[in-house]
Amino acid sequence: MNAKKSIELLNKGVADELQAVHQYMYWHFHLDDQGFAPLAAMFKRIAIQEMGHVEKFAERILFLKGDVEMVPAGPVEKSTDPAKMLTRAAAMEHDAVEAYNQFARQCAQNADAVSKQVFEAQVNDEERHFDEFDKQLENIKRFGPNYLALQSFNKAPAEPAPAGE
Repeated sequence: MNAKKSIELLNKGVADELQAVHQYMYWHFHLDDQGFAPLAAMFKRIAIQEMGHVEKFAERILFLKGDVEMVPAGPVEKSTDPAKMLTRAAAMEHDAVEAYNQFARQCAQNADAVSKQVFEAQVNDEERHFDEFDKQLENIKRFGPNYLALQSFNKAPAEPAPAGE
């Protein structure tokens, strides 16, 4: 086994996951600010799951006696339109599935069955994330602004705060 090659692939996974964490949290903040609490919560929940992926990759890198490169694969894309966010998020997850499947095959060729399994385990989560983003995007397309309007009701306070507080 060539540990250096596996470490390189695992660090690519770290970079992709860090980019997803930063991007999804950025969208979480903006969706929450716009009053779209369910969509905001979904992005936050998935960002936290992506942090778990970083940890799994990092643990394997350290086991292989490598160093974890904590550098995101790219910058945060500025967007505040929910449909654009979901479209981009679905594309990111789709790309991750393709990359991790490829990385798993490379690890197998490199006789590193454990790193192969680490990547394969991540594919399942990324496919679930893709499905969640895709369903929300389809709902926006199907129901239009009405779907987003319904999202804002979960954010509204039950009753106004008393004066002076």
